[in-house]
Amino acid sequence: MTTETSDITPASDAGIGSRIPGVAFLGNPNTGKTTLFNALTGMRQRVGNYPGVTVERKAGRLKLSETLEAELLDLPGLYSLAAASPDELIAVDVLLGRIDGEPSVKAAVCVVDASNLQRNLFLLSQVMELGLPTVVALNMSDVAASRGISIDVDHLQKLLGVPVVLTRANKGEGLEDLRTTIRNVLDRPGTAEPDPARLPTFPAEFAAAVDSLVYEIGGGDAARVSRTGVGRAILDRDGLFEKRLLEMNRSGASGALQSVRSSLAQSLEIAESDLAGVEIRIRHGWARGLIQACVQRPDTLVQTASDRIDRWLTHPLFGFALFMGVMGLVFQALYAWADPLIGSIEALFSLTGNVVGAYMSPGPLQSLVVDGVIGGAGSVLVFVPQIAILFLFLALLEDCGYMARSAFLMDRILAKCGLSGKSFIPLMSSFACAVPGIMATRSIDDRRTRMVTILIAPLMSCSARLPVYVIMISAFIPQQSYLGGLVGLQGLVLLAMYCVGAATALPVAWVLNRLLDRREAAPFILELPSYKIPDIRTVLLRVYQSCASFITRAGSIILAAAIVLWALAYYPRIEPAAMGTTAGGAATPSHIVASQQLAGSYIGQAGHFIEPAVRPLGWDWRIGVAAIASFPAREVVISTLGTLFSLGDGVDESSEELRAALSKATWPDGRPLFTAVTALSLMVFFALCAQCLATLAVIKRETGSWLWPAVTFGYMTTLAYVCALLVYQIGTRLAGGGFL
Repeated sequence: MTTETSDITPASDAGIGSRIPGVAFLGNPNTGKTTLFNALTGMRQRVGNYPGVTVERKAGRLKLSETLEAELLDLPGLYSLAAASPDELIAVDVLLGRIDGEPSVKAAVCVVDASNLQRNLFLLSQVMELGLPTVVALNMSDVAASRGISIDVDHLQKLLGVPVVLTRANKGEGLEDLRTTIRNVLDRPGTAEPDPARLPTFPAEFAAAVDSLVYEIGGGDAARVSRTGVGRAILDRDGLFEKRLLEMNRSGASGALQSVRSSLAQSLEIAESDLAGVEIRIRHGWARGLIQACVQRPDTLVQTASDRIDRWLTHPLFGFALFMGVMGLVFQALYAWADPLIGSIEALFSLTGNVVGAYMSPGPLQSLVVDGVIGGAGSVLVFVPQIAILFLFLALLEDCGYMARSAFLMDRILAKCGLSGKSFIPLMSSFACAVPGIMATRSIDDRRTRMVTILIAPLMSCSARLPVYVIMISAFIPQQSYLGGLVGLQGLVLLAMYCVGAATALPVAWVLNRLLDRREAAPFILELPSYKIPDIRTVLLRVYQSCASFITRAGSIILAAAIVLWALAYYPRIEPAAMGTTAGGAATPSHIVASQQLAGSYIGQAGHFIEPAVRPLGWDWRIGVAAIASFPAREVVISTLGTLFSLGDGVDESSEELRAALSKATWPDGRPLFTAVTALSLMVFFALCAQCLATLAVIKRETGSWLWPAVTFGYMTTLAYVCALLVYQIGTRLAGGGFL
């Protein structure tokens, strides 16, 4: 279509681009692109985000010779350069050299699925038109052979005019040939002018339309704009290239673009809305010609092993039952398998704190190091086992091809509230912990669906809420049973608490879908890849990268906030001497000192300050302090209550002393502080609130902005407060009327 290598605005060649050549790895989803990238780069990778956006950036060094290395850039999977999403726009911007700090792309490796050539050749034709030296990695040839497809690689290479290398990413085959071919391509100076005879042929009217629009918006200076971006803006109505074009030239671009589109449609004798269809027909026609010349297919469709397996795995009844079994295994693993590891990490950091504290004099520095730094680091690493286990399962399920089937099965249910089938696993995982659940949303392609899934994932009742439920239910919910003892009231209340968040998430998702983006959601188009044995190296690398990403990015935020909250609970200090002595003249016990210290600290003062706001929920300042102190992690509420009620911080949800102390607690007028209704109010609040610093830190990490953690905290806290208020006020009136 065009031959320029710049976008609407001139390319920038900044950062490391001047020192090492960049090689873009791109291709359709499910072509084995990332597996091939991992096989070439191994552990020499860096994972992060592109500047200013939430799209993940993955780069790695490829050693081509003793003196030459290349920077491989694993671009997001895309079907076309018609950028319709942030992921696709990033991929195009990298290819066109428009991102500061990125290596200047000197070559492109287009990974192609040998079993689905026509669809893959569409993107390849667009890449070749950019003028970049291009290498075709013909991957998954074994899948093509299983379907009776035979490809004449030499003839295909001759017709395309670019190198074609046979690879099998999951087996590590063809890697050296690909490495050698990349080195040979990079040895060629400059960009390769594509041969028009080897590319799809567009009508002369289209080239004239591009020339006309370039002249109109460039004021006669064609250097200000490029044909690549302008051509895409003409073809892709309401696309990101059109938006960028209008932003660059607000005064005249809109009218000029509309005029050119109308003239082009008239000259081609088609409707203006069918301009994109022209490109589709031309490129697919070109691809069909190549396939006819180079590919032999069986006369009858070969039924593959994947087809036979899918009869069961996508069955409405058997497939769904198996899917629930797989999810049950994942859910159980996040609970049961992670518990011993979590306990070991907690014990290790507790021991470390005790050992370090024993060598330090009591005082602020000791408390900062033991409770702030060591305790804060422990609060970060305690999430790693669940993250590792979840991403181990996700990587295995995705690599073997089952992930797409699970999304297919769940899409019909979740689509009713504006989500897609890919949202189910992140939401299911969030019942164990929202941190890995939110990180798992990376598998969701549609940006709006991913954002909504991230925002509602914290509503799932994670394992950290369980201690709050257990202590409240065991202390204040009667041990009544129904149906001959088969069903207990306490069990029903616990089930209800787990259902509250999930039931609330669906209408919240429906509302968020309409608030976040009023445009019609993109249709859920899903490709079911062939089943294959997962590449263990790729699986383990993904687990490692996910854990490292959490520790280095979200972990730093959690640690910093944990230290700040330590300071708020430690200061101002109240010396034990100022608290007097007991009636027998003995020194005040340490647990009493700790209780009074917490009550007089900045957090304690904040609890007194918010008491008027939480009184309608049935809470006093002590419950308010517990809610504030639990911001780093919800389970902290138990130890905080233990300290406030003079039991020390060594209590847990099974502590009989804590249950007794809560039952005996009173208001100043002698009324019981805790009742069944108060307990329900507190549980509902914790079921819906965002009292988890790690979750908010990961939302910031995944969205690239503090706006979304603020939105999450704001809407969930408001929702939790309103629901807890309704529970307490309605429950109190029902109890007063004899209904409870």
